[in-house]
Amino acid sequence: MTRSLTIAAIGGATLTLLAGCDLGPKDSVQTGYRGAGLAQIVDRSRVAEATAIPPAPYPLPPDEGPRASETYQNVQVLGGLSTERFNHLMAEMNQWVAPPEAGCNYCHNPENMASDEKYTKIVARRMIQMTQRINSTWASHVKQTGVTCYTCHRGKPVPDFKWALADGTPNPRSIRGNRRGQNAPDPNVGYASLPSDPFAAYFAGKANIRVASDNALPSADHVVSIKDAEKSYGLMMHVSSALGVNCTYCHNSQSFRAWNLSRGQRATAYYGIRMVRQSNDEYISPLQSVFPANRKGPHGDPYKVNCTTCHQGLSKPLGGVSMIDQAPVLRGPLVTPAATEAGPAGSGAVLDALANPGAMTGKNEPAPTPARQ
Repeated sequence: MTRSLTIAAIGGATLTLLAGCDLGPKDSVQTGYRGAGLAQIVDRSRVAEATAIPPAPYPLPPDEGPRASETYQNVQVLGGLSTERFNHLMAEMNQWVAPPEAGCNYCHNPENMASDEKYTKIVARRMIQMTQRINSTWASHVKQTGVTCYTCHRGKPVPDFKWALADGTPNPRSIRGNRRGQNAPDPNVGYASLPSDPFAAYFAGKANIRVASDNALPSADHVVSIKDAEKSYGLMMHVSSALGVNCTYCHNSQSFRAWNLSRGQRATAYYGIRMVRQSNDEYISPLQSVFPANRKGPHGDPYKVNCTTCHQGLSKPLGGVSMIDQAPVLRGPLVTPAATEAGPAGSGAVLDALANPGAMTGKNEPAPTPARQ
C-alpha cells in the first residue's frame, strides 16, 4: 500500500512538473470521452487572435445584365459572370491581394486591361481556378465555410506563410546542424530538431504517413525508417503549430494510429493534407516558368502553401467566419485551366489531371471513418 502511494505521488509530481514547463496560466478543455486523453491544454498567452474581416467594398450586386465576356476582352475564367458581379470581385481582390498603392495596376496594364503581359494576372487567374476547385471539390475539408483569396493573403500580395524547397546548410559542422536541415530547433517543426522540411514529401508529392504498425513487434510487411518517422513527426508538429492545437485535437493518446479511437477532426485533417498537396502540385508548381525569381525559393521553385498559410494559429481560419457569400462565384463551378497557361516543360500530366474533375493527387481515397464524439 505504501509502495503504491509512493509511486502515485512520484507520478503526480512528474505530471505537475511537465504541466509547469511553460510559465503562465493554462486552460484545459475535455474534447473526448473521459480517460481517453483527449484534452486540449491551451497556453492563454499563445492563443492567436482572429484576423479582422474586411467589409465588402460595396453591396453584392445581382447576377443580372450583360456577361463579363460581352463587356471585356480576354476574360477566360469568369466570362459567364455578370459584368456587375465581375467588377465586384475585382474590387474585392483589390482589398484582399493588391498593394494599396497599385490597385488594379498590380495585375493589369492600365493602357490595355485585356493584356496578359503581367505575370500577376496569369497567377491571379490560376488562383481563382484553384479557389473554385477547393470550394467545389474539397468540402471534406473546408465544409460550407469555404475559402477566398483573403483566407491566405490577408490583404497582402504574397501570403505571410509559405514554403519552398529548403536550401540546406553547406557546412555540415555549422551551428545549423547537418546539411539536410536537421539537429537545430526550427519553427517549421515546432522548434524541434527534426528535419525542417517535411513539406516536400507530404505537400508536394505522394508520400503517406505510415509509422505505427498493426503489430506490437516489427514485421516484414511494415518497415518504416527512422528518417521517415522523423519526417512524419515533423509534419505533425507543423500541423499542431499551424492550428494552435495539441496532438489530441485529432488523435487519441491511447493509440495515435487507430482511426476508430480518433476524433472526427482527424478525417478533416486527412483531406486537408491532400487538398494542400493538390493545390501545390496542380496549380502553383506548374507556374514555375511564370513567377519571377523574387517569387521563388533558393532552388527556383515557386513559394507554395501549407497548413499555416490559411490557419495562422487557429483551428479554423479566420476564426471560422465565412467570407464566401461576399464572392459566391468562388464556390465554383469547376473551371479547367487553359492549356496555354501550362507551366514548365513536363507539366502536361498536370493539365491532363486538371481536365478530369475527379483527379486527386495522391489517391484521394476516403479516409477511414473515425469514431464520432
